Amino acid sequence: MHSGALELALVLLLAAVIAVPVFKKLGLGAVLGYLAAGVVLGPDGLGFVQDADRILSAAEIGVVMLLFVIGLELSPARLKVMRRSVFGAGALQVALSAIVLGSLLLLDHFHWKSALIVGIALALSSTAVGLQLLSEHKAINSDYGRLGFAILLFQDLIAIPLLAAIPLLGGARNETLQWDDVAIALGALAVVILCGRPLLRRLFNIIARTRSPEVFTAMALLVVLGTAWFMQEAGLSPSLGAFLAGVLLSDSEFRHELESQIEPFKGLLLGLFFIAVGMGIDLDRIVAEPAMIAAGVAILLVVKFGLLFGIGKLARLRTRHALLLGSVLWLGGEFAFVVFNEAQRAQLLGSANHDRLVAIVGLSMAITPLLMIALLRLLGREDAPKAQARPADKVDTGGAQPQVMIAGMGRFGQVVARLLTAQKIPFVALESNPDTVSDLRRFGNQLYYGDPTRPEMLRAAGGEHIRVYVVTLDDPDANMRATRLIRRMYPDAVLLVRARNRQHAWRLMDMSAEPFREVFGTSLELSERMLVALGMSAQTARSHVQRFREHDEKLLRDQYLVYDDEAAVIQTSRDARADLMHLFEADADVKSGPPDSADRDS
Repeated sequence: MHSGALELALVLLLAAVIAVPVFKKLGLGAVLGYLAAGVVLGPDGLGFVQDADRILSAAEIGVVMLLFVIGLELSPARLKVMRRSVFGAGALQVALSAIVLGSLLLLDHFHWKSALIVGIALALSSTAVGLQLLSEHKAINSDYGRLGFAILLFQDLIAIPLLAAIPLLGGARNETLQWDDVAIALGALAVVILCGRPLLRRLFNIIARTRSPEVFTAMALLVVLGTAWFMQEAGLSPSLGAFLAGVLLSDSEFRHELESQIEPFKGLLLGLFFIAVGMGIDLDRIVAEPAMIAAGVAILLVVKFGLLFGIGKLARLRTRHALLLGSVLWLGGEFAFVVFNEAQRAQLLGSANHDRLVAIVGLSMAITPLLMIALLRLLGREDAPKAQARPADKVDTGGAQPQVMIAGMGRFGQVVARLLTAQKIPFVALESNPDTVSDLRRFGNQLYYGDPTRPEMLRAAGGEHIRVYVVTLDDPDANMRATRLIRRMYPDAVLLVRARNRQHAWRLMDMSAEPFREVFGTSLELSERMLVALGMSAQTARSHVQRFREHDEKLLRDQYLVYDDEAAVIQTSRDARADLMHLFEADADVKSGPPDSADRDS
């Protein structure tokens, strides 16, 4: 590697690991940390980087990957549930904001095509910053949080045709657009949409059977970058290709595994993208035109805040929540930077206006967390609504978000899944055997390919929302790894784990997990049937078996306290055997003594 490239990589990484923790500690978020690091390192800062455009071109792969992950989350079923909020409030916000802001740009002598593109771009809000603010203030599940998420979802959708339209509008402006270009673009879209789904699922099935994580990662990157390149060659935005690939795989069994594989690359490259954007902010222009830049930021915030407040009231939000909705989404968005760069390449936007708009959007993102903190202090604290008691025989599923995860869908896990399905309790299941996943999905089971012993897999499957984890992996070692990981990542969750034997159960109890010995219950059922076959009444047999179960569960707990001392375990077992014999001998209803109990069970 060239020494200059190595030094640049070290500087960028050092800036990220210093700036992001500091900004998150101050409550300003990771995005602003990246932007600030870029400003400091850029040509108008310390001057470590003079050519920000080269870094920005490479870092736009992060945006491509972000679009892919967004596509993975946009399954048709989810869109159907949110359709009114997404296509109602979302479409209204983008349309009104684009009309008002675009009209103001026309008054500033922008060409109508430039005003259209820039107006829509300014109507978009930052998904990264918006969701981060909602998460930090624990408002994602509030009424304004759900409406804000729906609006962001529509903005992500509208960004796709916007990016696709820029080169076409640029060609039309230069009178170079040919019908052949349109036909090629439409043909590329048709190929991806019609052929992508069966082809991609077939390829991932083949790769999954290799059981090679690095090959699966390579395949995931190949799909994202390959579809992006294909759409770029067709004259459309590469982000459009990545988004379509994500949508085509959104309801496949590989969805969570793909998200976990792409997430580290997406996060790192998206951070690099924001650093490059920070480098591109022209501080000299801000210093030279402070009034114009400040006016632009003020107009952007006021217009979007007013429209969002009105939309919130139309959606019957309380005044406080309508104000908070406006304060979360009134900023510009990361897609605006992409749109401005594409528009400049297509000669729809001049260099001076490009720099002004980048500065306006960047400053709006920088001050939004501060303005929201100020608004919350002005509004004061909100009294938490009283929780409503729910009937004892009902299970709180938390709506459509699953709160149960089954790790391992072998014979053990399938029984648990069938019971949950019968009770209409939503759950998410992970299975690392692609053949099992393929077989069970043919019968309508909702499970995904993935390894539950990997932290990124648990996060991708929504682990932070899970209340009960059921770990039923066949391999005891994998079972232990998954249990240890879940307990470390989610210490408050209920953890129910399949245990191979007593020793396995004791190790699980060390991690505050509740063990269930895999054939213990079946052995007791067989024993009960055996006693009946020997002439004992069904009620007496059931009573004896239940008494034995209680005795053995107590023995398991007693031995757990001394299980690292073999002599103590043996003595405890002998004492328990004697107690058990005396227990049954004292029972006058016993006509013939029960079978001698063994020290070891399954």
